[in-house]
Amino acid sequence: MLDRLKKLEAQSRQLDPGVEARAGLWEAAHGYAEGFLQALPEAPAFVQKDRPGAGLADFPIPEEGRPFPRLLDLLAEHVDGVGAHGASGRHLAFIPPSSLFAGALGDLLAALTNRYAAYFFAGPGAVRMENQVLGWLARELGLPEGSSGNLAAGGSMAHLIGICTAREAASLKAVDYARACVYLSEQAHHCIVKALRVAGMGEAPVREIPTDADYRLRPEALEAAIQADLRAGLRPWLLVPTAGTTNTGAVDPLEACADLAGRYGLWMHTDGAYGASFALTDQGRAALRGLERSDSLVLDPHKGLFAPLGLGALLTRHLEPLRKAHAFQADYLPSPPEDLEELSPSETTLEFSKHARALRLWLPLQLHGVAAFRAALEEKLLLARYAYDRLREMPGVEPGPAPQLSVLAFRFLLRSGDPDAFNQAILQRLTAEGRVFLSGTKLNGTFHLRLAILAARTHRADVDEALERLQKAAADLA
Repeated sequence: MLDRLKKLEAQSRQLDPGVEARAGLWEAAHGYAEGFLQALPEAPAFVQKDRPGAGLADFPIPEEGRPFPRLLDLLAEHVDGVGAHGASGRHLAFIPPSSLFAGALGDLLAALTNRYAAYFFAGPGAVRMENQVLGWLARELGLPEGSSGNLAAGGSMAHLIGICTAREAASLKAVDYARACVYLSEQAHHCIVKALRVAGMGEAPVREIPTDADYRLRPEALEAAIQADLRAGLRPWLLVPTAGTTNTGAVDPLEACADLAGRYGLWMHTDGAYGASFALTDQGRAALRGLERSDSLVLDPHKGLFAPLGLGALLTRHLEPLRKAHAFQADYLPSPPEDLEELSPSETTLEFSKHARALRLWLPLQLHGVAAFRAALEEKLLLARYAYDRLREMPGVEPGPAPQLSVLAFRFLLRSGDPDAFNQAILQRLTAEGRVFLSGTKLNGTFHLRLAILAARTHRADVDEALERLQKAAADLA
């Protein structure tokens, strides 16, 4: 057995390279990363290929290792060289992601040091860091002192935490689900209904409230739906307004929603995954008035705070239902000191094997300061206004609703022919060119193009180029 252990140790030590081996790996990785960053300004925002990424199948997981430079070549060709370029300033589709250099360094350090961030006893510094970030977010969004939450892997997971918290706050049991009514805009994100299903509440009646001409939830229609459910003997339970819809960036009337939630005893869980971060600016705070009255809310730092993908936040002013939904005690876990004021993330989420993901936001905030983030967010709001004004001046363009935040939906018109097919053809041409990356959507049954201005590297020159390429594609195809 000792001989076998000696042989196995020699083999397993390959997993822990020494100083010289690490130096070669660092050098190669640095060269790859620096080449990627230097190429960013001219790199396409989207690369369209046949069977993208399929070449990885030619390199199955081997029994013996492959050279690191070869693996970087594979990464460049089959992963980083296809599809949407998530670091590009000309990524204007969907809700664009970002990837701050300092955030990537935070991710690297978190993975390298591998600090455990779910339980205070094991990772006190990592837990304090997450709670510091959550406290800062809560204050910026106007929530009261003592509000808490969790840094999840994204908005969908954060919504699941929020819905479970709202369920516990209302003391709902399985027998109640078919009567517990949920209210949201017809423009709401699909992940809300998905989270209800995952939480076991797929039977809960979901009321899609119609919107006004600016695609904002209509409060009078909401109140009528609540009253109809009360007359039917049902239980109005959850209101989910949206602070920045995916389609148009519309902000539901949050003040009116909060008034109705208070009047009828609903839990107000606001979806600010895209838009809530704009509360860091004066203009955004005005557009989001009422957000601070939410019982719980979601925002995605990997959207509006430019962190690498994989960071959503659930914030709530109600700690007890949050803990009731998620906290657990096991014999193998040491009891925390009675005077401990720090809340462990394991008490606020299903996750227990949680890494220090707060570092991907904490490090950029500490390094650059909040003022840089406020400036970047205000820039995106102004760029949306700028783009809208330019679209209004273009002949043959139906500009759509004025931007409430930083998303615009619009379309080009034809004197004759199918405008839906025409705008889809414009989008297909731009996607094939790859220089700028846009997306489309349907509003009132008609196809629209979308500009979503949020990536950290998106500046005026990128917006100008996108508009010029749109205009040229429309002229060519017309």
